[in-house]
Amino acid sequence: MQYYDPVLKSQAAKLLPAEYFATGRDIALVTVLGSCVAACLHDPLLRVGGMNHFMLPDGDSADGGEPARYGVHAMELLVNELLKLGARRDRIEAKLFGGGNVLKSFTSNQVGTRNAQFALDYLRAEGITLLAQDLGGIHPRKVAFFPVTGRAFVRQLPHAHDAEIAAEERAYRQRLRSAPVAGSVELF
Repeated sequence: MQYYDPVLKSQAAKLLPAEYFATGRDIALVTVLGSCVAACLHDPLLRVGGMNHFMLPDGDSADGGEPARYGVHAMELLVNELLKLGARRDRIEAKLFGGGNVLKSFTSNQVGTRNAQFALDYLRAEGITLLAQDLGGIHPRKVAFFPVTGRAFVRQLPHAHDAEIAAEERAYRQRLRSAPVAGSVELF
């Protein structure tokens, strides 16, 4: 969804969970995160970049879901989109956001912590330089990333109520179940 953001004074594209977007256009990529993580990747020489928004560190996309909801796929999808735009893997720089443990009920299996650790491990394994991070804690975040310059802004939001977040998660799960499955992913 693209719109004009008066606060950022820029055209913007809003990313929802399980989405990713790469571009060389001078726009802002905006998302809101709880336990999810957004990786913002940028090639400073070519001036292209992108953002993803993943919900879980790993999983099987063969279940009919959206592969970009899993970090293991979302990272490769975003890197591949940047490579298609001409970026070079050895120049890609990263900024990571999210991974908050915003639901009190998720104390034994903290999805936010697992998401954040996955993203850090992925960057390390792929040799991608991490320039900045705002991970963990209990607060949701709003992130704006400018793919041409690599600038990012993050604002912590007030701690949400568990019931509201749980309702949003249920609604998203229902949308996933009812959405038709299309497309394919080729990992290399």
